[in-house]
Amino acid sequence: MSRTVRPLISGAPFETPPVNPPRERIFNIPGAVLALVALLVAIHFVMDYALTDRQQSEVLSLFAFSPARYAEVVPRWLPAWWGPQLWTLVSYALFHANFSHLIFNLVWLLAFGPPIARRFGPFRFLVFCAATAAAGAAAHLVTHLGELAPMIGASAAVSGTMAAAMRFVFQRGGPLGLLGRDDEDAYRVPAAPLSAMLRDPRILAFLAVWFGVNFIFGMGAVTMPGTEGTVAWQAHIGGFLAGLLGFALFDPVRPFTPDAGNDPAPVTGNDEPISRQ
Repeated sequence: MSRTVRPLISGAPFETPPVNPPRERIFNIPGAVLALVALLVAIHFVMDYALTDRQQSEVLSLFAFSPARYAEVVPRWLPAWWGPQLWTLVSYALFHANFSHLIFNLVWLLAFGPPIARRFGPFRFLVFCAATAAAGAAAHLVTHLGELAPMIGASAAVSGTMAAAMRFVFQRGGPLGLLGRDDEDAYRVPAAPLSAMLRDPRILAFLAVWFGVNFIFGMGAVTMPGTEGTVAWQAHIGGFLAGLLGFALFDPVRPFTPDAGNDPAPVTGNDEPISRQ
């Protein structure tokens, strides 16, 4: 398309042609989150369409998490040497029971993963997901000692991203509007101290709903999409607590000091910062 430029007239100021402002993307998802989503989808397609039932069982025996691996007596067909005992703490999160289970986790990963990936950076984000998945496996292990049934799914890691997001998205200037926002500063606001978080009614409401929903799923009153067996709700809680309490270990943003000029306390519904004792 050709464009007409006004000629420069002696004595008149130079006028540049109007430039269209850059368009903001509607879905602004970091590459690390997209890569993780692509990996989960690819693994599920391979499991469903490229492997036989026997091959699927062999793969899951190597990569699904089973508390029986750590028992004194282990079935002969279940690999229980130190390798699977270590890597299955994380690898189980890469597999899903069916497409409904996969999509359910991907929806929440795409909702809560981007703010964490933007704040942590790609490497820290992926390590964080692995750490919260391992925490979920550990919680499942201590509550299901010796159980043979395997556990799969990324719910513990997704729960960890939910908890980590709560540490800063409610802060003044934080990324409460996730779609279409390209303001990096919104993802760099200092995180709220745990003591201040627990005085924010919005965070308390979120915690009550989250733990309540997991309790309902755990009691079997409601079935989670894509799950035909028991919901590993203890793993969800393990990942959530790891994300909430371990957030500072991964956070590259320097927290506020007591003598800093700004107030990191979260904003209440009345738009007033909560005071710290």
